[in-house]
Amino acid sequence: MLMLAGPVTRVEVPGWCDEVRSLLCGTGARVVVCDTGGLGPPGLGAVDLLARLELAARRAGGRIRLRDPDPALLGLLDLVGLRFQVEGESEQGEPPLGVEEAVEPRDPAV
Repeated sequence: MLMLAGPVTRVEVPGWCDEVRSLLCGTGARVVVCDTGGLGPPGLGAVDLLARLELAARRAGGRIRLRDPDPALLGLLDLVGLRFQVEGESEQGEPPLGVEEAVEPRDPAV
């Protein structure tokens, strides 16, 4: 897990990217969880950081997942067209945990 603390400056971003690559390559993990609770007020610096972390992770064969994102940060990410997996959310196309789809024999075909 990567604990992100802010505010993050542009000078720090390459170091965070190196850390993501190191976690993915060194452990064989496919996902790095990034705890965003300490980033502070959301802004374009946080958006830039997360976009670059995701790019670094993808280039290393993995992804990042956000833990404890501020709802305003998620709104800002959505506004600029970035979508990240958030810990506790089901992945796109998967039903939420604990919910199973069932078909009753009398259900009409859709």
